[in-house]
Amino acid sequence: MAKNLLIVESPAKAKTIGQYLGKDFQVLSSYGHVRDLPKSEMGIDIKNGFEAKYLIPDDSKKTIKELSSALKGKNLWLATDYDREGEAIAWHLVEALKPSKEPKRIVFTEITKPAIKKAVTKPRKIDQMLVEAQQARRILDRLVGYSLSPFLWDKITRGLSAGRVQSVAVRLVCEREEEIKKFKKEEFWKVKAQLEKKNQKPEFWADLVKKNNKPIDKLEIKNKKQADKLKLDLEKAKWIVSNIEEKEDLRYPSPPFITSTLQQAASTKHGYGAKRTMRIAQGLYEGVNIGSSKRIGLITYMRTDSISVSEIAIKKARTVIEKVYGKEFLPDKPRFYKTRKKSAQEAHEAIRPTKPELTPEKLHQYLNPDQYKLYSLIWKRFIASQMKEAKVKVSTIEIDVLIYGFLARDEEAIFGGYLKAWDKNIESKNTLPDLKIKDLLNLIKLNTIQGFTQPPARYTEASLIKALEQLEIGRPSTYAPTMDTIQYRGYIKREGAYLVPTDVAFAVIKLLLKEFDEVVDYKFTAQLEKDLDKIADGEQTRKKVLNEFWQPFSKDLKTAEKSIKKEDFQEKTGKKCPECGKPLITKFGRFGKFQACSGYPKCKYSEPLIDADDKKEEKEIKEQIDEKCEKCGSKMILKDGKFGQFLACSKYPKCKFTKAILKKTGDKCPECKKGEVIEKKTKKGRIFWGCSNYPKCKWASWTKPGENNKESGSENNEKNNKNN
Repeated sequence: MAKNLLIVESPAKAKTIGQYLGKDFQVLSSYGHVRDLPKSEMGIDIKNGFEAKYLIPDDSKKTIKELSSALKGKNLWLATDYDREGEAIAWHLVEALKPSKEPKRIVFTEITKPAIKKAVTKPRKIDQMLVEAQQARRILDRLVGYSLSPFLWDKITRGLSAGRVQSVAVRLVCEREEEIKKFKKEEFWKVKAQLEKKNQKPEFWADLVKKNNKPIDKLEIKNKKQADKLKLDLEKAKWIVSNIEEKEDLRYPSPPFITSTLQQAASTKHGYGAKRTMRIAQGLYEGVNIGSSKRIGLITYMRTDSISVSEIAIKKARTVIEKVYGKEFLPDKPRFYKTRKKSAQEAHEAIRPTKPELTPEKLHQYLNPDQYKLYSLIWKRFIASQMKEAKVKVSTIEIDVLIYGFLARDEEAIFGGYLKAWDKNIESKNTLPDLKIKDLLNLIKLNTIQGFTQPPARYTEASLIKALEQLEIGRPSTYAPTMDTIQYRGYIKREGAYLVPTDVAFAVIKLLLKEFDEVVDYKFTAQLEKDLDKIADGEQTRKKVLNEFWQPFSKDLKTAEKSIKKEDFQEKTGKKCPECGKPLITKFGRFGKFQACSGYPKCKYSEPLIDADDKKEEKEIKEQIDEKCEKCGSKMILKDGKFGQFLACSKYPKCKFTKAILKKTGDKCPECKKGEVIEKKTKKGRIFWGCSNYPKCKWASWTKPGENNKESGSENNEKNNKNN
């Protein structure tokens, strides 16, 4: 009979660890947190030092009963995750189970037999400072959420929420959208020359880069008239080689992944959202069956902000590099990466494979497609980080013509180095002929290319996480939940890969900036993160940090409750209610803005709000409203739903026919050339674009037509010129 009970958070983790510890250990799962703050109230005794009122949720009571029964006569071991959240879960388990003997806490960054066996030989006590830091974060979030959310419900609309990190994330997205709206594009023209040395191939292309020996401004050539005049002058001039340079450039590998960079890479390469990435990584960490009965954790702990790697892992990586790629790809000395971020927990490691010798190819048959893609990404990044740098020959030719300077540039890989593992090739972009200084060149063709300046790009999940990380807001464990929350709460919607703020988001951020500026202040939020780190290090107390936040915040809340009215967020539309004649006003609802009668609740008339600025879309919607119901022939009406506006039969509920609104782009389907590209939505509300002739034509794309190419058609044609 087992003498020890070891508890982890998940059944998968329990199953993997259980096979390593033998008969002396019984390994069970707590299924996550076993205690939490109550949902029906704040649960924080503010007057008594911010003491938290923890309860065992109903869905955890059975688990606690089973764990208590299993613990009888055994020693308690706790092997929850290696971070503040894991430490807090261990503490909550002790508080709920009340063991007779002092429990033993073990930690590890990988679930492999050597790591588990080693951890058992070095048990420790629960780190109360880490628990205090986690409690401080939980209480802070509860104070903000349970104070601001009811306020937002009362002043704007029901169903809203606010939080320290989520509100800052929404602010970033809103501010980027404002930048895009205010942006005014400017015209500019580029000049490219196709040249050759007399009777010598190959021909090559050069770009206009200088004027009077100074870098030319991007907006120097403002219109076609200026471009045509310059073209005329250059066509008559002499083209002379003024300088030739060849140099060797070294390209160094990036360090292994941390949580944020893994989420960014998975988004860029595979289109995975942060939540999906972490779910897949969790499975790889907790263990996968790779044989008849062999189960192993394939990657190290995936919530980390440290790029450090153990010496043992580096030695294993070097062995794999020599075996798989050859000795020439191995640097003379191992590469050691040091985290520059002060708040990073150096005791943690970067995300890496636990057994580098298990290449993606060897594991392919045991992994599902998502696991294989993510494991491949992690394995390649780690192996590449320990390989030799790539060597590239960079050749440049400078050409003088009148007062202008043109530049031709080419890159050629001398030695691929780490790029061999990272699946990235350096392709020669512009093969150059053998030239000498003062050589005369023949002009074959001179192209003037129209372009326009572009607004900053909207955030994707990956770029928003990167922005939060740069501002030092949030931690590895918070990025994915934050991305999920701001979309679930209706602040942000996705259009393809891009994050777009809703009307409600703008209203909430405007209110928070006016009345609770510290809640959405970047520096203040980052400082709170540092204060939490200080609590974990024993340099600060939980009570002091919470009190310093709560005192000014609670005063602002009392002031705002008196000064802000719901009417402040309602605008007059200039229209009359068709039922009672009173003015129509805008209101916020579950699905955004709508028009409603100011006589509510006596008059309950409402209708969707169509953006008057978008005349084309308004016309298309009206044309579709004029259609008759395909089932009963009655009039169709416009309604709002979870995923936006749709058409429904006016005879509902007798007739339940509905029809999606076609949002046309004006572009022909690139595949069948007959249908039109229209905006569509998945069942989860994610926007994509497809052919109107579906199912005859099944063309679809996550990217809006023209979104990848922000330049003008003339430049696009130039890019497609095979001679360029």
